[in-house]
Formats: sequence, structure tokens, C-alpha cells
Amino acid sequence: MSAGTTMKFHKVVVANRGAVAARVIRALRQMGIASVAVYSEADRHLPYVAQADEAHAIGPADPRASYLNQEAILAVVQKTGADAVHPGYGFLSENHAFASEVQRRGAVFIGPSPRWIEAMGHKTRARELMARHGAPMCQSTGVLQGTPDEMLAQAASIGFPVLVKPAGGGGGIGMLAAHDRAQLAKAIEQARSMAQRSFANADIYVERLCTRPRHIEFQILADRHGAVRHLFERDCSIQRRHQKVLEESPAPQLPRALLDATAARFTDVLAQLPYDVIGTVETLYEEELGFSFLEMNTRLQVEHAVTEEITGVDLVQSQIRLAAGEALAAVIPHQPAIDGHAIEARVYAEDPVRFFPSPGTLGTFVPPAGPGIRVETGYAAGNEVTPYYDPMLAKVIAHAPTREAAIRKLSDALSAFEIQGVKTNIPFVQRILAFEDFAAGRVHTGQANDLLFSNPSKESKK
Repeated sequence: MSAGTTMKFHKVVVANRGAVAARVIRALRQMGIASVAVYSEADRHLPYVAQADEAHAIGPADPRASYLNQEAILAVVQKTGADAVHPGYGFLSENHAFASEVQRRGAVFIGPSPRWIEAMGHKTRARELMARHGAPMCQSTGVLQGTPDEMLAQAASIGFPVLVKPAGGGGGIGMLAAHDRAQLAKAIEQARSMAQRSFANADIYVERLCTRPRHIEFQILADRHGAVRHLFERDCSIQRRHQKVLEESPAPQLPRALLDATAARFTDVLAQLPYDVIGTVETLYEEELGFSFLEMNTRLQVEHAVTEEITGVDLVQSQIRLAAGEALAAVIPHQPAIDGHAIEARVYAEDPVRFFPSPGTLGTFVPPAGPGIRVETGYAAGNEVTPYYDPMLAKVIAHAPTREAAIRKLSDALSAFEIQGVKTNIPFVQRILAFEDFAAGRVHTGQANDLLFSNPSKESKK
């Protein structure tokens, strides 16, 4: 696509479900673009199906037969005459083969070019690419190769403790820590098995284990003509089993100058490639060693609303416009300033103590509302939460002038969230929000685990 070339999408297939499908459909409506929803048999009664201009069934509940069924989705694109596909997040959003096939059939994939999805999708190759262009890195191996003993020797060469990770997947699946050779040998075997089962790719690698790092990510937007811009950072350190629970921006207790310089450094790296459309650079931060590149997510993030709240930039509409060929300077004429503080909680249908999924029918489902409160959800009262998909019910985002006020506002909103028919993780999230160290901004990736074994007296009395 040459510089200055743009197109106007007329109809977009939203190749996803639930909250993200509803979010994209809302953006398309605001832009005057027709939307096409797809749904499995299990989702036919979810609100997003009725919110779209048209909707088409694509298969049974099993995601492999519906939301991961490329031919079924491509058939809808052809049948409806859609000129673009928005993949949301999860499912096919980072599948370079799907993105390529969408383009081969004459539609636009609303995301980065397939070559960047492929390049960043393999973690070790992505690290090598980013390192060549000057991104900071922590110590790690390449893909482990050879016999089990040879793999063990390669992995142990960087010293203990280490983290064994799949090279071809993410989401915390298959990530195993090891503190000695015996644990490492077992972790390598288990991680390879999990990687093959989950991602159809048994490649694994090992990186130095950071015991209490911060997990900080930088939001990137870029056009098809070489311009790249960051929209600050999100702190995603509060996690359970490598899954994010709370996300916020700006990152607490870190110098603004350091964060801006790091964001600018990654922006320069991506401009050299040049990367395009949308992405998130995920990093780990340790006070002694600074920032190190972790991975690149080539899609809209679950937590994108946090950035939207502090910048006023609609990331979904921006993503659509950039994919259509608009120049970044037209989409975002000026670098926005940070406005206040935003924090998001992920509300899951799960047992708040044992953390098992809690499927069921939502007898009552009344999200909170009010100034500074935003809720993104794919459910309404009467809908069934099935065991086939991720159990996230909603994202609740609070925006306020200060972090303290945002935390208080989020806690009040979660208390007002009326949900009956399933168990939720809200009690656990409330404990995190009241935790003394969290309230003080002393956050790290082990904090949620610390809280599970904490003395209740350490929780704030606010």
C-alpha cells in the first residue's frame, strides 16, 4: 500500500465473541461501518449477536469447530461481501496463516501485516529480531534442541532459577519454573508436552527467572507507511498463574522520565522494522537491571480500555483506520497527555478460593455504573456461562484524577456489581485492592500469590 493510500471499509466481519465482539461492533457503528457477527450454537443468545447489523452461525460450541474454524469464518466473509475482518483478541487474532488467507481472498485483516504476526509469534525468533534492533533483553537460551540431556545442559547453562517457556504460544500456558537440575529436567519434559498439546509446536526455550519483577507493557500504534507512536504503558503485574487480574496506567512508583524513555526506545526499534497497525511490547522490569523485552502481542489487548481512559484515544477505531491505510498523523494528530489514572479488574466466573471455573446461568447480572466507571461485557441476565470458553464475565474500569481515587472507585464498583447464578473472583480482587502493599504501589508479579498466603492484618483498613 503506497503512502497516502486509504480505503473506506463498508462491512466488517467480527471474528470473535462476547465482550470483544461487542466492543468492536460498537466502534464500527460509531464509524458508520456495517458489522457482521459470527456465533457458535452456544452463543446464539449473547447480546453481541443482536447488536451487529447481521449475524451468522459458524458451528457448534467447541471453538475448534467455530471460532477457530477458518473456513467457516472465511465463508461468512465471502457470503456477506465484507471487505475486512476484525479478529478481536484470542482465537485467530495472532494466526498469521489466517491473516494471510483473509488477504489472499481479497479482504483486509484488521491487524499487523501477516509477516509481523509470524515473526513475533515465535518467541525466540521475536527476541532475536528485537535484540538485533537494540531492544533490551534478559539472559535466555534459543530453542532447546537435541537429546533430553543436551536440552538440560543448554537450559542449565544460564544458571538458576530459570523459567521454561513455549516458543510458539502465550497466555502463561506451559510456563514452568525450575530452581535446580532435577526440577529443570521435569519442567522441560512437561513444557514440551504442554506446548505441543496447546500450540501444536513443542519448541521451548529458557530464560532467567525474575522472582519479583514488574510486568509492564507499552501500547503501540503504527501506520502502513513507517510511522510508529506509543501511547504510554500499562502495569500488569498483578497476576495469578501468569494470568493478568488487574491492569493500570500510569505504572505506579516508577519515574515518568524512565517510562517515557523506554517507550521511545521500543518505538524506535519498531520503526526500524517497520512494524504496522497495532501491538503491545511486553517487558519485565527489575530495579537492578531495568527493562527487558518479553514478547510482542500483535493484536488488541484485553486491557486496551485502560489506555483509552487515560489518553482519550479510541484504540479500536484507530486500529481500523490504520489497517485501512490512513496515516498515523491523521489518526492521532498529536501525542496525547496522560489524564489521571485508570485501573481495570477482570471479573471471572470462578470460585474465588479454589479458582475453578464456575459455569451456570446468570439469574442476575447488573453491572455497576456511574461517573468514571466503564464496563465491557459480553453477557446479560439470563445468559448461560458455558465451559467452552474463557470464563471472563466482564472488565470493570475505573478512571479518576489519582491512583488512590481510582482504586477506591473500582472497589466500590465491584461491590455494586450484582451477579447471581455463578461464583465470581470479585472477593479475591477486592482483597488485592485492599492489600497494603498494592495500595502503596509496591506491586510485582508475585503479589497475588503473596496475598493468598498473607496475614489479613496486612490488608488496608481504608
